[in-house]
This record gives sequence, structure tokens and C-alpha cells, in this order.
Amino acid sequence: MASKAGGIDDGQPEEASKPSTLATKRNAFAELMSPKHKHPKPHESKHIGKLSNPNDPRNGLLAYILEPTKFSSDIVILYNDKTVLVRDAFPKATVHLLLLPRDPVKRELNPRDALDDQEFLDMVRTEATTAVKLAASELSRLIGPYSESCKARNAAMESENPPDELPPGRDFSKEFKVGIHAHPSMNHLHIHIISRDMHSARLKHRKHYNSFNTDFFIPLEDFPLARDDVRRQTSYQNANLTKEYKCWRCGKMFGNKFTQLKAHLEEEFNAWRKE
Repeated sequence: MASKAGGIDDGQPEEASKPSTLATKRNAFAELMSPKHKHPKPHESKHIGKLSNPNDPRNGLLAYILEPTKFSSDIVILYNDKTVLVRDAFPKATVHLLLLPRDPVKRELNPRDALDDQEFLDMVRTEATTAVKLAASELSRLIGPYSESCKARNAAMESENPPDELPPGRDFSKEFKVGIHAHPSMNHLHIHIISRDMHSARLKHRKHYNSFNTDFFIPLEDFPLARDDVRRQTSYQNANLTKEYKCWRCGKMFGNKFTQLKAHLEEEFNAWRKE
């Protein structure tokens, strides 16, 4: 389904209807994440052809890579000369971000090939670590008030005389998956940073669920892949999208019954949120 920004409902962000400066504070997440200083000028694209055609919806991420300052701070969360971090406009979980490398060559390669370069991979991992910390702070804001693991810490923070050392809370960074789709739907390289709950109104069909809960999703920590790794094969990757549904949390199988899976995911989300 096409978005008003020319994208498709398959994992890429929509453009803001009225761009604003990155200093705009829309909510606690935007305030935490908005850049506090100027950055180098964005890369200029040297490529002409299908990967730079603005009318191709599969190129919907390129605008964020080239000109992140044109988008509001609640869409483009953070950027520098190496990467751009954006919210996924069609999130498949409670928190779903995309990390977009800006290297003009690497960004147009298949991620399986781009991440073979150890120096580039190290850079992406460093940037992803920062992104996960920011994503974890947002997840903490959203579900921390419901979490049993956060009760003591929240109570201490809200007390009239908070202790010098707060009780430990839930480590929300452990609730995230970081990785790529080896056969992505969008042309430009992007790394998903997604909370594992799969709780979203945008989760609408088999591909949406299986693309994050089968080998179609390759964790960043698994790179570089061995040359004979079966996950390099497009045919193997696509076969994962038609697998029977398996609950990410309890392992229960649901065959091809998406409605039942969605109802079950709602129950699992409520239980996971309370942990």
C-alpha cells in the first residue's frame, strides 16, 4: 500500500508533510534523541539510475540518507556523517527504528555483501550500539510503568528523598533484535532495531511476522557470514516467509492462522510487558 510519501507499507518511514528543524521537541523520545550540535553536510549521490530514482517507492529511504535535516526530529532521530537513524513509519513492534549507512557505495549493496567488509561492519556495530541505547530508553518510557522489574526503581525515583543509588531496573536493551533482511524490500541498506514483542497494528500478514521471526532476519552479530552460509541464498531466504507461524515468546505453532496468532501475540505482549 503506497504511503503519502511514496513508500510502501513494508518497513520504510514516511516523509514528514511539513519538515521542521531537528531542534523541535515533539515528545520525551524526540527530546532525548534530537541532535544537539551541527553535523557535516550530507553525502551527495553520485549514482544515476534505478537506485536514485525518486519515483521508485523502493528508494524511499534515500531522502533520509541524503538530506536528514529536511525531516522533523520525531522522524529523523539522530544523524552524523556515517549513518542516519529514523523511526520506521510502519513499525512491526512497540519500538522499531532503522539505521541507514550513508556510504554511497555500501548503501546500494545487498546487506549480505556490504557487511562482509570488516571495517564497515565495525562502524555499523558501533552506530547500532548507540541506537539500541536510545531505543531502550524509549521502550523503558513506554512499558516501564507496567513492568514488575521496574517497580522498585520507579518508586525510588518518584520518592521525595530518592536514594543516592537507585535499585536496578529492567535492562531494556536486551529486549531488542538488531539485524537485516537478506532480501530486503527497500533498495538502500538499512539495519532494523526492533523490540521483540511484535505488537503493532502495522503487523498485518505472514511476511510481516516471518520476516522478523525466521532466518529471513539475520542478526548483525552473525556477520560476516561464511561464504557457504545458506542464508546468503535468496531462494532460502524467501522460503522462510511462507513458514508456519511460531510464537516468538513461547514457541507455540499456529500453522497459517494469522488471526489466531494476532490474538495470541496480544496476550504475550501483556505478559512480556509485566516482566
